[in-house]
Amino acid sequence: MAAAVAAPLPISQALASQTYPPGPVRVVVPFPPGGPTDVVGRVIAQRLSEAFKRPFVVENKAGASGLIGADAVAKAAPDGLTLLANVSAQVINPYLYAKLPHDPMKDFLPVTSLASTPIQLVVSSSLPVKSVQDLVNHVKARPGQCSFASSSSGTPGHLAGELFRLASGIDALHAPYKGSAPALTDVMSGQVTFMFDSMPSSIGLVKGGKLRALGVTGTQRAASLPGVPTMVEAGYPDMTMTTWYGLWAPAKTPMEIAKQLQAEVSKALAYPDVKALLAEVSADGMGDTPEVFAAFCRSESERYARIIKTANIKLE
Repeated sequence: MAAAVAAPLPISQALASQTYPPGPVRVVVPFPPGGPTDVVGRVIAQRLSEAFKRPFVVENKAGASGLIGADAVAKAAPDGLTLLANVSAQVINPYLYAKLPHDPMKDFLPVTSLASTPIQLVVSSSLPVKSVQDLVNHVKARPGQCSFASSSSGTPGHLAGELFRLASGIDALHAPYKGSAPALTDVMSGQVTFMFDSMPSSIGLVKGGKLRALGVTGTQRAASLPGVPTMVEAGYPDMTMTTWYGLWAPAKTPMEIAKQLQAEVSKALAYPDVKALLAEVSADGMGDTPEVFAAFCRSESERYARIIKTANIKLE
């Protein structure tokens, strides 16, 4: 009788073991711990660790509006062992900076989109304003005394703040931070008047009563904050935008590696616990293929270019 043999691995696992190089994978998040990019990145990294049976280690490499961490990935070996989990600022930066250490649109391989969430306008719960119009009135009564925070210059939250400033005619100075967590701390304390922030990092503070949400930038109200109007409902029809998160690899990374990663991310986003976690912060999983994600990046880049031109935003 012939000796028994082990059952063959499923085709997908066999291919993964043949084409993905051995070793731990570094997932660079170009912002500090605790912010929305970090939250989404860690959820996905944990699932990828389980899927590939190896550590996907999140490394927070903050600074220069996310450019330091992104540059480290752009210059890394294209072997699938270094990835970038970044916010949509990745495709905005080319229109904000005259000089960059890398080309955000050419020096990366778009792997997959991760999640998308509306941006919410928040103020300290101790600030005596209950609506968007209350905030406008409050700031206009204090010319030159108010400011708005962002997690970093050039982020969607920053652009939303600039658009709001222009549309409402208020005088408010932009105060960029190194991540959402320190920015929200200063909003809560009243050192900064308001902030447009991605929901993953601030919704817990809203539900906990430390911040008050006045509006959301989605096309419809957030399911987790049904009593908060959209900015369109508040009288600002052009303020519809989302923050989205994606996964990139260095350019020239083999496409088969990108496709393996995308397939596992797509599976992870379908898990009930991951969907529930994202739903808690009003985020929707995405998981597009590399080809679809690349086209999405180009489209979003062109859209943000128009916003930057309209708001006349320039950064050094």
